[in-house]
Amino acid sequence: MNTEEFDYFLPEERIAQTPLKDRTASRLLVLDKNTGEYKDDSFKNIKAYLKKGDCLVLNDTRVIPARLYGSKKESGGAIEFLLLHRYSTDEWEVALKPGRKAKIGAEFEFGGGKLCAEVLDILEGGNRRVRFTYDGLFENVLEELGEMPLPHYIKEKLQDKNRYQTVYSKHDGSAAAPTAGLHFTNELLDEIQKIGVKLAFLTLHVGLGTFRPVKVTDVTQHKMHSEYYTVSEETAKIVNETKASGGRVICVGTTSCRTVESASENGVLLPKSGETDIFIYPGYKFKMTDALITNFHLPKSTLVMLVSALAGKENILNAYEHAVNEKYRFFSFGDAMFIQ
Repeated sequence: MNTEEFDYFLPEERIAQTPLKDRTASRLLVLDKNTGEYKDDSFKNIKAYLKKGDCLVLNDTRVIPARLYGSKKESGGAIEFLLLHRYSTDEWEVALKPGRKAKIGAEFEFGGGKLCAEVLDILEGGNRRVRFTYDGLFENVLEELGEMPLPHYIKEKLQDKNRYQTVYSKHDGSAAAPTAGLHFTNELLDEIQKIGVKLAFLTLHVGLGTFRPVKVTDVTQHKMHSEYYTVSEETAKIVNETKASGGRVICVGTTSCRTVESASENGVLLPKSGETDIFIYPGYKFKMTDALITNFHLPKSTLVMLVSALAGKENILNAYEHAVNEKYRFFSFGDAMFIQ
């Protein structure tokens, strides 16, 4: 399977740079995964495609202001840190820019010394393990000095930090938002529950592997970064009861999908926590996911491969071509797709 098979033409102006004022005002492309038929609608009408007995699985991770701008202590040279994975209270895996000269023992400071960091180790792939020192609580210091780590394709500055969080975000730890959830408001979720659809929350802390390009020609040779997830007993119970009673398990976002697929065995979702590097591409047999609410994804990305596994590559590329022609908004702040 060649990576080029998952390419499509996307004019740059189709990439949404800012979120819509109303979260639910996005457009919605509804795709039948079995027939390939699609139709245009509005996300406000998502309830029309849900029914009593269904379950929405939502990722309640919260994006931290993970981008830090500072300087090297000795030289004063500018540095950018991106926090990727927390080992302990003060030790993190970070991506550095520029990072080539950051040797073990190198020291950096941010906010005029309010936050300092020392490189402890150089990791495979070039990231660094660092230890931070500061006064007070790390979360408070990060809130003051850090910026939201918007994807590289968004050039506009985000005016309201909350617009890169879902309304149900709860557990700090992501370097990127689970963007399919950005379309929901609390009011819409209440309306959905009133028609008899259950909500089940799990957590997967999204790393930058989400945006990592597939550089190998052979899809099967691509290695995913691992990400931490947790599924509670309550969520496992809701999802398993939904499945047993004939309802649909509808994942909100590829992160929710990857989590339930990672934590499922023999048709049952297990309450568990751990790291997952699951890579879903065509040929994969879904264990738990029946339908998916998702955004439009980058050409040749692992996420285009995931939705192609669910709906078929031809169906996805046809729907994407339609979305481009109809001037849908793409990527993180863009429009939505419902694959059912």
